[in-house]
Amino acid sequence: MKILIIGGTGELGQWFTRFFGCLGHEVAVRGRSGRVDIAQRLGAVYAHDLDRAIRESDIVVISVPIDVTEATIEEIAPKMVSGSLLMDMTSIKKIPLDAMERLAPDGVEVIGTHPMFGPSIPDIRGQTVMITPSSRCGRWLPAIIDLFEGEGANVEIVDAKTHDRVMAVVQGLTHFAYISIGSTFRSLDFEVSESRKFMSPVYEIMLDFVGRILGQNPHLYAMIQTNNPAVAKVREAFIAECTRLSELVSRNSTEEFYDLMKNAASHFGDTESALKRSDKLINAKIAEIEELIRSIGSEKAVLHLRSGVTHVGIITRVTPRTIIMDEARKSVELKIENIRLLSDSELYDWKLANLRRFRRDISVILPDRADPSVIRDVISGVDGVVGADVIDRYEPKQSATFRIEILGDHDSKEVESRVEAVLLGIGCLRRG
Repeated sequence: MKILIIGGTGELGQWFTRFFGCLGHEVAVRGRSGRVDIAQRLGAVYAHDLDRAIRESDIVVISVPIDVTEATIEEIAPKMVSGSLLMDMTSIKKIPLDAMERLAPDGVEVIGTHPMFGPSIPDIRGQTVMITPSSRCGRWLPAIIDLFEGEGANVEIVDAKTHDRVMAVVQGLTHFAYISIGSTFRSLDFEVSESRKFMSPVYEIMLDFVGRILGQNPHLYAMIQTNNPAVAKVREAFIAECTRLSELVSRNSTEEFYDLMKNAASHFGDTESALKRSDKLINAKIAEIEELIRSIGSEKAVLHLRSGVTHVGIITRVTPRTIIMDEARKSVELKIENIRLLSDSELYDWKLANLRRFRRDISVILPDRADPSVIRDVISGVDGVVGADVIDRYEPKQSATFRIEILGDHDSKEVESRVEAVLLGIGCLRRG
């Protein structure tokens, strides 16, 4: 299919440009930035002639900020051709869906979508995509559902009004609460980094989510608060409950506090399952520290999540927030939240890709009826050997030359000696 993404040079637009491109679709992008270089980097076409690109596209995707979505639809929708699909990816649904239905010509189908993930997610597998069908999407709706589900996404079908009402809590309340906590830190002049010395696992997880929200695009989060009409009611209810709770505490009304908390728990429902799920999250963080502590004194590899650099060395110390490792004769300190400990197999793969290899040729006389290919497989398993091959055969005396490749972090003479010991042990004699 030919897919045009309006806003394709933005972060989410770029993510879906790669997504559709990897599925073999022909993707064109258009953005306010005019960044042709981004399109080229993504392997997409930049739609210089917007009207022509709209006419030639099977699907036109609107992926622009909430506050300009309706205006963008007003510009794009009337130019669509019969049989094509107009689809938005905005975090509110009623306003854009109404606009697309009102402005798209007859014969153009309309679907609202809301990917419930951000552009930092590497893969759509396991992620949720909300779909709000319109009154005119009979042909395209099954295809879009199959497209997302075929790549492992969880697709939820919901009407636009319900979507916006639920999102007022899922996004509006959550963001408002976390941003409020972050703003409270500022008003108290509270040293967040210093508090990590005293943190419990629950506090650490909460702190990370506050920081995650505060680190996002403020414009996007302002638009979520101001453009979904249902958020205002939710926000007012939250402030009222905060005030009520504060007054109970100020009056030392422990019984009322007890009743409030018990009533909230009763309404919440399955708190036991919530406890188990949060325990898994807490235990995962504890297990990460424990695994790092067990690695002290061992050679390990860690991937720095921000820079993409792999550090390889001996872990010498682990604190609640950092690790220290000796890497290439220098000490490196890394924050635990910024790294992922690689497995032994991942460390080995890194070495194969990045370390030098040394070749050694060993010629031997073979035992009677010995199979050189079997012997090759045996010496391939010697520690430090990353490859072995038979490069020569000499028939009269049934002899062969084996070429071994030795990984650069091993002593090549020691590895060669171990290989010779194995060959002698199975009855070979060294030639030359």
